[in-house]
This record gives sequence, structure tokens and C-alpha cells, in this order.
Amino acid sequence: MNRLISYSTFWVCLVALLLMGQAAQAQETRGLPDFVELVEKAAPAVVNISTSRTVQRQGGPAFHGFGEQEIPEIFRHFFGDRFPMPPGGEGGGQGRGYERQSLGSGFIISEDGYIMTNAHVVEGADEILVRLDDHRELEATLVGSDPQTDVALVKVDATQLPVLPMGDSEKMQVGEWVAAIGSPFGFDHSVTAGIISAINRTLPRDAYVPFIQTDVAINPGNSGGPLFNLDGEVIGINSQILTRSGGFMGLSFAIPINVAMDVAEQLREEGRVERGWLGVMIQPVSRDLAESFGMESASGALIADLDPEGPAARGGLQAGDVILEVDGEEVERSSSLPRLIGRVDPGEEVTLTLMRDGEQMMQEVTLGEWPRDEETATTGEGEDSPARLGIVVAELDDALRERLGIPGGVLVRQVEPQGAAAQAGVSAGDILVSIDNRPVSTPQELADVSENLPTDRAVPVRLYRDGRSLFVALRLNG
Repeated sequence: MNRLISYSTFWVCLVALLLMGQAAQAQETRGLPDFVELVEKAAPAVVNISTSRTVQRQGGPAFHGFGEQEIPEIFRHFFGDRFPMPPGGEGGGQGRGYERQSLGSGFIISEDGYIMTNAHVVEGADEILVRLDDHRELEATLVGSDPQTDVALVKVDATQLPVLPMGDSEKMQVGEWVAAIGSPFGFDHSVTAGIISAINRTLPRDAYVPFIQTDVAINPGNSGGPLFNLDGEVIGINSQILTRSGGFMGLSFAIPINVAMDVAEQLREEGRVERGWLGVMIQPVSRDLAESFGMESASGALIADLDPEGPAARGGLQAGDVILEVDGEEVERSSSLPRLIGRVDPGEEVTLTLMRDGEQMMQEVTLGEWPRDEETATTGEGEDSPARLGIVVAELDDALRERLGIPGGVLVRQVEPQGAAAQAGVSAGDILVSIDNRPVSTPQELADVSENLPTDRAVPVRLYRDGRSLFVALRLNG
């Protein structure tokens, strides 16, 4: 009898332990994020975007994959390009036109058909086609595009569309779970998840965006798709990856939704984006420079030169000033300054904290707007601009040329993120002295030279940067 009781007790205890283990395991499982409900609610408002355009072929077969040539940049915008062979066979022939189709993602932000995506997804498109979750395919019109933040707004003729809720990207924290929905390699509504790895990342030649870094698996075709928090709110637009292979390698970058929505509102209302302009050429503050300026740490943005007619010059700033704060917000590094200035409306006054001659001082400056002719040059609408290179330039004054000891050259004011100059390594603030071994001294000369550059080989570009001369190789895509 006692033995029977002992056996019964043993089995009761064993079953209890097993149940406790299962409960603990279930509790542990419940601690992991569940994206099922998020996806069910969000997926209908995520769309597939395909574009096409007719381009002039310069000879030689097209490479299938990411473009007509392998892009050497380690930071790459990502969307799949598919290149059908042009009429006339594999070679295609000089000057033949053919359709180039690209694939990306987007998401609906209003019931009446406004859709947000990346600027590089719709760049140069002759036709934009949006495929909805219910399999409808609608032709979209481009409302506006801002290459500086890589945000674009398109519109389809439809009503009562599902809309995604917007989150607050200012409240993000490193380590938060996030999810992405998009069309990698054309597979609609693919879901991937991960965590926020870092915030406020500044990438090369992307001065206006404090990127969100994640480890969410992102691949070609995800570009322009939404990044969600666990509440199902959009906190970013997937825009770039760090890659050596062309595919996901663990580092993805998204545009914060607060930045994107501000751009989208301006595009919707004005068709363009206005940004504050200070009119300075800046450089990083090294440790040696910080010591020479009497600074405790190497931070801020050093003014290397000023536009003599720009807001900074009119406001009393000088070459050699180090900008430490903008309206009380610290300029941690020189790359932070364009973002802090760019988010202020033209005509607004900002208070700058400066280091000058070893002493801190405050200076108020009324910001200007990026000159219209420069923005026109960036979009390629100005006949006298070197838009083919993807840069905005300005003429150097004689005093600056004499101080630098160079006979000519033009100042690079702005660089398009996906332009030929950006891929070659040209940066804002460089002085472009010659291209293809031909010296240039004015924007018009550069425009004339760039119009006749070859597309079948790289050309040397001589730059003047940080007090030294260097060469980069530039290749046009046609």
C-alpha cells in the first residue's frame, strides 16, 4: 500500500514538473515579439512599385542585376533593376533606346491615394505602376521628389485606401524590435524583423538624414518600404544597405519617419522642399585643431570658407570659427551641421554658439534658402549646369583662389547621392580643378566639358580638398 502511494506521488510530481516546465517555456515564448497581428493590419497598405523609362544605349550589352555596371560604393541604395535586351540583338547598337524597369516598395499615407517611397525608386521614371494588396494595378503620378533625403511622394487615383499609422521616430531606442514589409526581389509582402542597432547615423554624402540603423534583413526591392515598431506604427522608410555582395549583410538604414513626413508635406503642398542655407564650407575638427583652438574636445564644424554673399558672411561669421551649437543643440561632428541647418525654414533666425580665438560666443544669423538656380542644376533643368555629373557648383572668388594658391576651379556645393560624382567620391566642399585633364574655372566651363565626356571609360578628376590635391576616377553611366 505504501509502495503504491509512493509510486503515485512520484508520477504526480513528475507530471507537475513537466507542466511547470511547459508553462515556463510558454512564458519565455510569450516574451518574444509576435508580428502576426502587426502584419495582418499593416500589409494591405504596403504596395509594390515598378517603374520604367527609356534610355539611350551607349553600346555593349547590359548587365542584369543592379545596373549597367557594378557599383563600387559600399553604401548602396537598393532596388532591383531588370534590363531586357534591346531591339537588335545582344549588342543593341549605339544610341538604341530600350526600357529599363526597376522594382521597389511603398506605403499608403492617405485614403485618397498618396503613397510614400524612395526618391531613387522613381528617379527618371517615364511610368510608375503601383500594385495594391488586392492585386489592382494603378498608374501613379509623381507629386514630388527630394534626392537630398531620398523621399518621394506619388499619387494614384483611388479612394478609401487602407492607411498606415505614423509613429514618432524621436522616441526610438536602440534595442527595440522592428519589422519591415516590402518586395525583395519582387516577392510581395515579405516580412523580416530585427532590432534597432543605432540611431542618428550619418552616411557618406547623405548629410540631411539621421539614419536609423537596424539588423533587419533588407534586399533589393525593399527600398521605399515601411519600417514598423511593435505597435504597428511606421517609424522609418527602408532606404540603404551596407553591402559588398549586393545583398543583405546585417546593416540596414532607414529614413526616420519624422523627417520623411516633413518632406512629404512640403512636396504635397509646394512640390519642392525648402531648406535653411548658411553659406559656409565646413570641415571636421581634428584633435590637433581642437587643441589649437583651445577646445576641450574635437567636436563641432570648422568653417573653412564662406560664401561672401551668403547668410553666414552677412551674419558676421568668419573662416576659422567653429560652430558648436545650433539653437542650443550640440553639433557633435561637422556632418551634423547641414542637418541642423537644413531643418530650419529659410528666413528664420538661428542662434549659433561659436568658438573664436579661444573664446565662446553667441551669434544670431538669419538663414537663407538654397538658391533656386542651384536646385535647378541638381535636377538637370538648367542648361548651363553640370547636371550630368550630379553636382551643384559655384564660382570661386579671386581672393579664395589666391589664398589657396590655385589658378582656377569651382566649388562643389552639393552632390546628388546617386550621381556619377558621388560614386567617384566627390564631396560637398571639394574644389574641382580639372576633369578629363581639362581645367575648369567657371560653372559654365564645367557644364561644357561634362557634355562631351565619354561614357565608355573613366575620366580623371582633380580635386582640391583639405589643403591638398587629389585625383578620383569618374565614370558616366550614359
